[in-house]
This record gives sequence, C-alpha cells and structure tokens, in this order.
Amino acid sequence: MDKELEHSFVEQLEEHQNIVHKVCRLYTNNQEAHNDLFQEITIQLWKAFPKFRGDSKFSTWMYRVGLNTAITLYRKSKRRINTSDIEPVQFMIKAEPYDDTEEQQLKLLYQAVHQLNDIEKALVFLYLEDKDYREISETLGISEVNARVKMNRVKTKLKTILNP
Repeated sequence: MDKELEHSFVEQLEEHQNIVHKVCRLYTNNQEAHNDLFQEITIQLWKAFPKFRGDSKFSTWMYRVGLNTAITLYRKSKRRINTSDIEPVQFMIKAEPYDDTEEQQLKLLYQAVHQLNDIEKALVFLYLEDKDYREISETLGISEVNARVKMNRVKTKLKTILNP
C-alpha cells in the first residue's frame, strides 16, 4: 500500500475512531476484550480500505466493517459474551444534589439492549446514533423497509423487557 493511501487511512481512522470504541463497548465486557476487539476491527478496516470506493461516507463504511467484525466474533464464540453494566460516572462541579434518575434509566436501557441478539444490538446502536433508515440499511446490508420492520420489532421487544 502506498504512503498516500496509508496516510489517508490513518487520518480517517483517527477522526472516526469513536465509532470503533462504541462498537467495542456494545459487544465487550472489559477493557482487555475491548482492546482486542478494537485491534481486530482496525485490522479488518485496514485490510478492506484499499477496496473502499467512497460509495458511502467513510463513517458509514466504518460502522459496517466494525459491526460485521464484532458480530462475526460474537457468533464464533461458543458462549454468549457477557457484557457489563454501565457504571455511573459522576463529576462534581458544584456542591449540588445529584439526581441520577436519567442515568438509572439509561442503565436500565443498556441492560435491556444487552439482552438483544447481535443484529438487534447493531440496529439499536445505529438508531441511537441518529442514523436514518437509509444509512442503517446501507450499514447492515438490508433493505430500508426491513430495517424499519426490524426496528419496530426491537422497540416492542425492549418495551417488553423494560416493562414485564
């Protein structure tokens, strides 16, 4: 690979690396597993980069490669990957009472999302990233109609998990 292509890849990866970290957080339960998955996704991005034609945004392509890598590893594992609860992070700026209602609701949402299958997790992840159904369908390689139907089913499933 020539230096210009290498430079372009590194620049794009640095600019959008949070995408990879978010995918890693979704599919791993500790820092070591996160680091391993981050490295594997980076390797897969590097291998696939020469074939990236720019038909979609780099970030959309990156989501697709990252999610596909995570899902492939998730499916290969003999046992379900246990994910950890999101620990609340508290920053004290002023000595004001802290209301963690929203944080607790987010924690419950993430616990519910962790109960979904790998494709459903990817769908929710992209939805929460404010991706429209066109981008979701491109990223997951499904039709836009299928993305909408699956998302409605996932919303119903999440409601059932959260309100048994």
